[in-house]
Amino acid sequence: MNSGTHASVMGNRKNKAVVETVAQIVFTICAFFAVLAVVSITLYMIISGTPAILKVGLKEILFSTEWMPTAADPKFGILWVILTSIVGTTLAILLGVPIGVLTAVFLAEVAPKPLAAIVKPAVELLAGIPSVIYGLLGIYLLNPLMYQLERLIFRGSTTHQFTGGANLLSAVIVLAIMILPSIINVAMTALEAVPREYEDASLALGATETETWFKVSVPAARSGIAAAVVLGVGRAIGEAMAVMMVSGNVPNMPSLFQSVRFLTTAVASEMGYAAAGLQRQALFSIALVLFLFIMLINAALNFFLKRSKEK
Repeated sequence: MNSGTHASVMGNRKNKAVVETVAQIVFTICAFFAVLAVVSITLYMIISGTPAILKVGLKEILFSTEWMPTAADPKFGILWVILTSIVGTTLAILLGVPIGVLTAVFLAEVAPKPLAAIVKPAVELLAGIPSVIYGLLGIYLLNPLMYQLERLIFRGSTTHQFTGGANLLSAVIVLAIMILPSIINVAMTALEAVPREYEDASLALGATETETWFKVSVPAARSGIAAAVVLGVGRAIGEAMAVMMVSGNVPNMPSLFQSVRFLTTAVASEMGYAAAGLQRQALFSIALVLFLFIMLINAALNFFLKRSKEK
């Protein structure tokens, strides 16, 4: 090797080393700011949410059912709001996840390519629609249908308080629709990444196509499907605007045909006009409960996902 070639090789190595060093520094800075953002948000929520808890009492806030922050004797109970968020999110996941996963299986394994080429962009378009549009469609299309169903079920009732269709069932349906794009896109990507050899081997051993899809492809893509479920849960828990528009936004005990209020809507609907003082501090306490709720759910889902990978 002559001196010119040797110098060129050494120069290339030095350039690569510089690029790698710079990239490492940039990635470290990005990671630092990501961690800093999480820590800052956590500290801010704790600092802002604890004053009302200390003044009112944790038991009073979490286990009382009356929310009257502007009354002469103010009440700050959010038990019905917490239960509504748990019940509503759970029902939306139970409704949306099976539909989303089955749709992903259909698009990745069954659908003809021309049909898949039409449906996939439509699903991606659903993910980009603002939540307020879902809320408007819910008000003008879904709520009237739910009101007709409500009148049919409670015909002749003298105790039921009619909601005009703005109830928990409407919110669950809207949430289930809103989480579908995230679940379908991520699950479909996971299914398409499964090696074709797995399916060919299953078919060669005598399995039917349906058995291959659900006993080979879906289990092989379970980590990606689990990630899709995590995204869906996060979207369902954090949604505020659409839910506030179709649920009635009243702090009642959760029931399918009862107007209800979620944790997110409780903060969004009152923070704009809440007077400085205990009411605003109580809203930050609700936000802190929501924050901890989301963190616990994500931690639990990641724990079970990690266990499934180890198995």
